[in-house]
Amino acid sequence: MAHGYDELTILGGNSNGVLVDEICAYIGIPRGRAEVFKFSNDNTFVRIGESVRQNDVFVVQSFTTPVNDSIMELLIMIDTLKRASAGRITAVIPYFGYGRTDKKDQPRVPITARLVAKLIEQAGADRVLTVDLHAGQIQGFFDIPVDEMSAMYLTAQHFLEKRLPDPVVVSPDLGNTKRARNLAEILDAPLAIIEKRRIGNRDTSEVLNLIGDVDGKTAVIVDDEIDTAGSITHAAQVCLDHGATAVYATCIHPVFSGPAIERLVASPIREVVVTNTIELPPARRFDRLTQLSVAPLLGETIQRIHAGSSVSAAYRAAGSYQARLSLVEPG
Repeated sequence: MAHGYDELTILGGNSNGVLVDEICAYIGIPRGRAEVFKFSNDNTFVRIGESVRQNDVFVVQSFTTPVNDSIMELLIMIDTLKRASAGRITAVIPYFGYGRTDKKDQPRVPITARLVAKLIEQAGADRVLTVDLHAGQIQGFFDIPVDEMSAMYLTAQHFLEKRLPDPVVVSPDLGNTKRARNLAEILDAPLAIIEKRRIGNRDTSEVLNLIGDVDGKTAVIVDDEIDTAGSITHAAQVCLDHGATAVYATCIHPVFSGPAIERLVASPIREVVVTNTIELPPARRFDRLTQLSVAPLLGETIQRIHAGSSVSAAYRAAGSYQARLSLVEPG
């Protein structure tokens, strides 16, 4: 074993148990035993059900609803593992909540993303593995190694296989332009940008302009997450108003809070393509939703971190695993 650590152990909190099981299935090891629950007084309690002494432990936990409970579960699990003499502890955070609060954009507000990063460090994590942070600078909030993987290749491959006629990639705001440009390059498609202005702190905005041409084209709107779905559904209507023949939408993190499902179901979007960084119960699924798994990407990356080998090669290996699955599983 690399670095002198003993066995590879993968544990998970309560936020995304299905993804934890899929990662373990990819690697071919059983899920580590851990109890994570609340007492009647609302205090979170953790008990590890096996020895982790000198093990290389990966704790998988997305910061999903209830977000603060998910964060506390991770912090307590890390502290428990530290006290149980784990060799190395990696916090695997498929979705990093509070990522939007990454800077002071108005007076007297916090930088909560940095606070959460410091809490994870202080709890005892040795490194972090995450997927598509809302803002790249969040990596710099940590003083421990951070591996940020991107699941965009999954959504890009999905749209390449669909062979959409005359596609154009649309960014729903200026801040998302780099992500949209990357997808446009993969799809060999032009880029359009919706210029909008956010109003206050209440998830409302107004469209000011559409930069680019969508007339007669198939629009693919891309964002890192869909929260209340107000921006994405508004962007879809703007594209249609400017002559788009069809609209698709994709994001990495399906937060789907508040009226999101109702808005997406009522929208003209033909398909919403997301990943499973956030677990979606049946009540938050609908007919035009496609959910792709990041388990091969995270499983491959975990194996490479454990072995001390190149993490960037995980994309190629995870992609070949997905290709093998498509040969044996019914489409």
